[in-house]
Amino acid sequence: MALFIYSIDGERVQRATWNEGDAVPAGAVWLDLFSPTLAEEQAAESHVGIEIPTREEMKEIELSNALYNESGHLFMTATLLTKFDSDEPENQAVTFILSPKQLVTVRYTDPVPFRTYPTRLARDITADYDGNCVFAGLIEAVINRAADILEIIAQKADTITKEVFVMPVNEKKAPTVNYEKALIRIGLSGDTASKARESLTTLWRLVAYAQQNIRQCTPELKETLAAHARDISALSDHAAFISNKLQFLLDATLGMINISQNNIIKIFSIAAVVFLPPTLVASIYGMNFKHMPELDWQYGYPMALVMMTLAAVVPIMIFRRKKWL
Repeated sequence: MALFIYSIDGERVQRATWNEGDAVPAGAVWLDLFSPTLAEEQAAESHVGIEIPTREEMKEIELSNALYNESGHLFMTATLLTKFDSDEPENQAVTFILSPKQLVTVRYTDPVPFRTYPTRLARDITADYDGNCVFAGLIEAVINRAADILEIIAQKADTITKEVFVMPVNEKKAPTVNYEKALIRIGLSGDTASKARESLTTLWRLVAYAQQNIRQCTPELKETLAAHARDISALSDHAAFISNKLQFLLDATLGMINISQNNIIKIFSIAAVVFLPPTLVASIYGMNFKHMPELDWQYGYPMALVMMTLAAVVPIMIFRRKKWL
């Protein structure tokens, strides 16, 4: 789709889109391949002197082989959470190739940091920037985006908590909460939090590997990468906390559904108990035996009605006294 070239022009980084037949500028510090065509891949390979991994290789790469050094170039693949604002967020592999002077990124998705970081990079005074500096800044943008995503998920969890544990205005009236929709929202938030945690895990391994293997790593860059690793660890802990909170919400919502269902069953059970004694009385006096004393009694019929009424009222009074109703 595109090969974006970031080169230092004076004290600023300028972005240009590569056109077929053009030469990659010698001062390029970042080559960003976004769904590249074969010609774009070949242009980057010819300029940097490496072989760009294909999309299939990025997908099939095992976790143990996601980080490796080849001829002085660091190949590092991490999964980044994309499409967060859609209904189907997903993790997509992004490969960072770090050479002594340049950074090459290969991606087939468009994460937010790859749109926001170039804007910030263009504003910085970058006379002494190289691929390592761009790499550190891009990783920082990815970390900041992950923090924003976790904050949004945490806010969604707080909103669901208030809805699930809402107190009814009238104690006798059950709260009107759509638990089915709440379950769906909890599930979606939990899935997103899980993907964010997975992404942070791969990102932490990437940063740790870069910290140990970057050649000519300055003390400032080492400290920056160490700070990134600490930030990622803290975000991973926060993601774990959010996942636990969502699991609690899931259990609580299922418990509320059970309580609601139990209340419905309780109503039917009480109704059955209330109408059982009158039914017993009616059944007794509905039998066609020849010798029944009440059949010839003037007040037999009213007495049967009174007995059935008492048989229905007494259980209700007992239930109310025991606060079962």
